[in-house]
Amino acid sequence: MPPRAMWTGQLRLSLVSFGVRMYAATESSKRVAMNQLHKDCHQRVRNQLHCPVHGAVNREDVVKGYAYEKDTYIVIGADDLEGIKLPSTKTIDLVQFVDADEIDALYFNSPYFIGPDGPVAEEAFRVIREAMRRTGKVGIGKLVLQGREHIVALSVNGKGFLMTTLRYASEVRSGEDVFRDIADGEIDQEQLSLAESIMKSKEAAFDPTKFRDQYQEAFFEIVKAKLEGEKPILVEDEDAAVAFNFMDALKESVAKVQKTGPRKTTKKTTKKKPPAKSVGAKKKRQRKTG
Repeated sequence: MPPRAMWTGQLRLSLVSFGVRMYAATESSKRVAMNQLHKDCHQRVRNQLHCPVHGAVNREDVVKGYAYEKDTYIVIGADDLEGIKLPSTKTIDLVQFVDADEIDALYFNSPYFIGPDGPVAEEAFRVIREAMRRTGKVGIGKLVLQGREHIVALSVNGKGFLMTTLRYASEVRSGEDVFRDIADGEIDQEQLSLAESIMKSKEAAFDPTKFRDQYQEAFFEIVKAKLEGEKPILVEDEDAAVAFNFMDALKESVAKVQKTGPRKTTKKTTKKKPPAKSVGAKKKRQRKTG
């Protein structure tokens, strides 16, 4: 059974429209999050609003402002924002189709799953899905969410669609200024061949389940150790080489790969997050964490 839809509306292509549901495609609650506590009593502290002229202020005395010059603001009220708030049309309006490689990865923002809104919408949903699958195209559309219009890219994803919001051109920086000073010198062909050999040895189908969030796993090991009154020993980073010979490093890497073969990543079961609680001072003993 699919999860609860976060949005319900219509997908429109020219004169064709049918009901769809939108679902979150990512899980932000899995990320490590910490709160600020008072170090003496371990109670959570609250952020206090402060005016440099009048000191502490209440939230109801705070307004929003836009800084059009340094330290100069135009106050923007709720009524002002209501005047520019776009009405929600509850429609994903597909306006054009492009090849997937035409969209620079810089423009991709937030992903969502799109499924049919019940059995009545399934026939039209499947027809459009298969037409997009055959042509290999990605649909570019517009969608109003929370009063703002978003550009979206709609692509086939299994039995459904993946819709990704796109950044506007004004939100994306050009890399030209960053890369301008990189020289266009000759490439050493032997070094190039060695680098390609290393990459070739590491070719594999992408499997995201083979990658683990090692920081999160280590974090929960620390939490577990503290709950048990133990003191974890953190592993220090290895010192990076200050200088090295690039050619020697390439040759050594190739020799290592030829000797050991491609590195295999083993799947490890992710530890469940233990219950959060304030841990008082306990007698601690040394324990090494992986």
